[in-house]
Amino acid sequence: MENEKLVNENFIHRFITEDIAEGGDYAGQRVHTRFPPEPNGYLHIGHAKAVCVDFGTAEKFGGICNLRMDDTNPTKEDVEYVDAIKEDIRWLGFDWEDRFYYASDYFEQMYGYAVELIEKGLAYVCELSGEQMREYRGDLSAPATSPYRDRPIEESLDLFKRMRAGEFEDGRMTLRAKIDLASGNFAMRDPVIYRINHMSHHRTGDKWCIYPMYDFAHPIEDALEGITHSLCTLEFEAHRPLYDWVVENISAPCKPRQIEFARLGINNTVMSKRKLRQLVEENFVSGWDDPRMPTLCGMRRRGYTPEAIRSFTDQIGVSKVNSTVEYSFLEHCLRDDLNERAARAMAVLDPVKLVITNYPEDKTEEFEVENHPNHPEMGTRKVSFSRELYIESTDFMEEPFKKYQRLYPGNEVRIKSAYIVKCTGCKKDDNGKVIEVYAEYDPETRGGNTPDGRKVRGTIHWVNAKDCLNAEVRLYDNLFTVEDPDGGEKDFVEYINPESLVVLKNCKLENSLKNAKAEDRFQFMRQGYFCADNKDSSEDNLVFNRAVGLKDSFKRN
Repeated sequence: MENEKLVNENFIHRFITEDIAEGGDYAGQRVHTRFPPEPNGYLHIGHAKAVCVDFGTAEKFGGICNLRMDDTNPTKEDVEYVDAIKEDIRWLGFDWEDRFYYASDYFEQMYGYAVELIEKGLAYVCELSGEQMREYRGDLSAPATSPYRDRPIEESLDLFKRMRAGEFEDGRMTLRAKIDLASGNFAMRDPVIYRINHMSHHRTGDKWCIYPMYDFAHPIEDALEGITHSLCTLEFEAHRPLYDWVVENISAPCKPRQIEFARLGINNTVMSKRKLRQLVEENFVSGWDDPRMPTLCGMRRRGYTPEAIRSFTDQIGVSKVNSTVEYSFLEHCLRDDLNERAARAMAVLDPVKLVITNYPEDKTEEFEVENHPNHPEMGTRKVSFSRELYIESTDFMEEPFKKYQRLYPGNEVRIKSAYIVKCTGCKKDDNGKVIEVYAEYDPETRGGNTPDGRKVRGTIHWVNAKDCLNAEVRLYDNLFTVEDPDGGEKDFVEYINPESLVVLKNCKLENSLKNAKAEDRFQFMRQGYFCADNKDSSEDNLVFNRAVGLKDSFKRN
């Protein structure tokens, strides 16, 4: 896939333009960004915005972007997530080339920089528990306190060395930066920069039992990798003074600039990793790649394209103000993309048999139809036609309502791309359900011609009963019934939409779809855009997921 430069000019780009201009802080330097996900879950649509900002900004300025796993917390990290993150970023169309790193690559250097701070009198070992630290934190009118703040440098150096050696249990001691206990920014009130955690790490095993805090590790990682601009979401704005303090007080090879932007919020969903994990672990969804999930693997399985997601992130823009985007706009972007790239096909989701009583029983003919009405380069396909077809059950009414223009006794409709037929009646089962519809065709109207000029208003789609394919079709809707499941009075899982997945069995598809491969996308005429499921669909068991309907519900201002 071509890496289209979708990213528009924004305040981040204006800052960088000033920074790299003559006389700027980074004049003559190549713009160097990074994307630093924590490998404790799968990437979701919110991460996609960050990926596009980080990689897209580097692309815009002819720079480079690193991929770095922020694996400073061994509690919930897993190689499975690392592999999934790589796959998702490549699927979006970005490449870090040979610049793939782990935070754990720098554990030894981080330890060295912590020792450097202790030696400079800028860090000390503290024995306050977490509860005591909160108790002594102070408030806007009173500073924080710590009885260990003036601990001698040599004593802190010895204790920190023994912390590394594993002499102390979890929570017994921490290493704190010595900054300003009276700061109005609580992130600067002697923050913890190392804690004890006797847990095996997925890369370093049991080599370490102390781990750096993110606010200490992140600026060091950026500095060691030569990052010029560290682009973060807005919640890190209050932490920027600590970021700058760290790089200014250690012998770092460079001093990156942190710039914050608003994170992405979308209604009718949740994007907390903890809550997404809960949905998976408590079986509210089938997995991280459930098509109702906002994860990139779930959206990909549902039928989203990387182009649609990149277009979405470009159009919502980058700002300094948090806001919530309508889910319908995300669907609008997908619909726009699939309208251009998805081949057309016919599928009957709730079938009833249509018997054309005056059509020869032993005859089958073919019609050549376009795969896309606006793209002749996509070619044509042949669909077969015979005496018995399947049509949608809603395309027939024995007693139609006013302005109903499909099949009912005495009415004519176009069988798309084939003939005009006139309904003559129906057959019902013992419960009164229609099981067959009857009609007669006009052989002079092949291909939809009307040599006598008569007007026929209704057109219906169909498949040939002789060679159509059976399939399972999954109709997806919003996972939650309310716009803000996080903000309700109930637990968020109580807002799960019971109609978020409707499974239709024994659907009928035109025969040309027999060669559909995983993630092939089609517009099922009059139905919506559908994607061959990348996990459950096979040649012997076709499964299609509805990516998005045809009707655009997004309201433009």
